[in-house]
Amino acid sequence: MTGQGTRQAVPRLGEPPLLDVEDVIVRYGGVVAVDRARLRVNPGEIVALIGPNGAGKTSLFNAMSGVVKPVGGRIRFRGRDLSGYSTHERARLGMARTFQHVSLYGRLTVRENLVVSHFMEGRGWLLSSLLAGPTARADRRVAHGRADELLDAIGLRHIADRSCADLPYGLQRLVSVARALAVTPRLLMLDEPSAGLGPAESAQLGVMIQRIRDRMGIPVLLIEHDMSLVMSISDHVYVLDFGLPLAQGTPAEVRADPNVIAAYLGDDAVAA
Repeated sequence: MTGQGTRQAVPRLGEPPLLDVEDVIVRYGGVVAVDRARLRVNPGEIVALIGPNGAGKTSLFNAMSGVVKPVGGRIRFRGRDLSGYSTHERARLGMARTFQHVSLYGRLTVRENLVVSHFMEGRGWLLSSLLAGPTARADRRVAHGRADELLDAIGLRHIADRSCADLPYGLQRLVSVARALAVTPRLLMLDEPSAGLGPAESAQLGVMIQRIRDRMGIPVLLIEHDMSLVMSISDHVYVLDFGLPLAQGTPAEVRADPNVIAAYLGDDAVAA
């Protein structure tokens, strides 16, 4: 996996954050899942959100992507206050999100999964693409060309023609990330992308995430439990604990924070 010294994320002086989360509160009935959380993603960054199970990470992700409505705070994306924006409207602004569970069209090839995502997200007309006219053929060529360019950029072109159902689980997870990129988002949000992966597969995922940022210019925000992955690819790390912001900083700063060590990483993290 590429080390921290090769990162290329250097936000320009005075450039506003792409995503700005201020004092967000999420409640489920009487339970406060997220309490005054703050988070920023700048252009060119890979940002990680970590914390113990039940810390409120997915609830914060749900608030950012419009799945749940926060009861307090403010979320801005590309300078826009997202209050009142639906999940689909946020997606059209450029927020693409994956979920913990892989959801692919198993009988289709990797390339075909990306092509379907291209049409389903409004980059073309799905019905017209099924017809035999010249416009439909041109649309299909564009979608297939875009899919191949994307697979080249993230290093998956060698499996383009394989059926997703026949892929091992680790590759299926990588393809699910690729499918989220089919609409060329401004921000990619990954929810536990390494879940179920072994060390080698997690390392491959890390390389892929860095390629998304470095070659495609798309910032990445991820929830992740794999601390090796987080510490090796992230520019900035935010820590939640019982819904409350606990710490933030570079991977080295967070790894050395006594509060984080006590609440989450454990004593072994100091030597890691």
